Amino acid sequence: MVRSTPQKQIDEIYFPIRAYLYVPDGGFGGIWEPLHAWLDEHIGRPNYAWHGGGSSRGRDQVALYFRTAEALAGFTAAWPALQLADRVGDPSYTSPHVVRAPGSGRDDQVCHLYNQRRTVDEVKRNFDGQVMTVRVGNLEPGEVYPNSPGPIIRHDAGGGLELVYGRWGMPSHPGNLKTQRDPGVYNVRNLRSSHWQRWLGPARRCLVPVTSFSETRGPGRGNQWFAPSDPDLPMYFAGIETRGWRSVRRVKDGETEDDLYAFLTCSPSAEVKLTNPDSMPVILTKPSEWEMWMSAPLEMVTALQRPLPDGTLRAIDGPI
Repeated sequence: MVRSTPQKQIDEIYFPIRAYLYVPDGGFGGIWEPLHAWLDEHIGRPNYAWHGGGSSRGRDQVALYFRTAEALAGFTAAWPALQLADRVGDPSYTSPHVVRAPGSGRDDQVCHLYNQRRTVDEVKRNFDGQVMTVRVGNLEPGEVYPNSPGPIIRHDAGGGLELVYGRWGMPSHPGNLKTQRDPGVYNVRNLRSSHWQRWLGPARRCLVPVTSFSETRGPGRGNQWFAPSDPDLPMYFAGIETRGWRSVRRVKDGETEDDLYAFLTCSPSAEVKLTNPDSMPVILTKPSEWEMWMSAPLEMVTALQRPLPDGTLRAIDGPI
């Protein structure tokens, strides 16, 4: 049902969770009645609304509004054949209502060093069954520093995934730059910032392989490293990326064009809190979390911006 413009404005206030769906080839046809019957039974007619969604990439869309992110998650699980139009499509996708992220309204500059020792075969096994193009050669293991290259998994142009190198450090907010040089932002905390909105849609999310990471103990005290308590547990930072960004990262290099990335932070787990009481990287360890981060609407993935359960990590003497 397409509602009037005033009704849309009302619905955007009372139904803050919105997802776009592609109209199936041939229209909704025979599923229209069972679809609405499911919504009425499981969500409740007062708790959702339909609107016309325009078109994207030559395909018609509808907009489905819910009162809660849980309702949207239940709908997408029950109707997996309906394709989310914002899955990997429009890099400019932004949510009309961003759930308040945990923590303060600032971004962090923590975790200035991490280690990556996974091989290409290990990464591909983690994503078994998904098409992944490898563009990193043999994937050199080692420590990754800010403004240096690190491997990331991102969406490719064909709808699959690709393993590529990016440069660690997303563009800084122009208002924070005192010179032409942009050192980059390595960690992102404030998902409500308008600066980050353009890169928070599914098309610009990425996963960053990591085997251990460090937090600074304090001036002159070096770093404390952390690794999974289970050595077989795969870890990926929840990241965002942008491509072909022109900026001056180092004065001696002048302006360069780079593919950039950074990853989210959150409040710390018990182990990390002993070193850094404020923050730790957002780490995803399950295939369902990787899939959700790379494909789901923003309202659903803000739930992933949380620390690992206590006991998942252990403090170690150095990188592994």
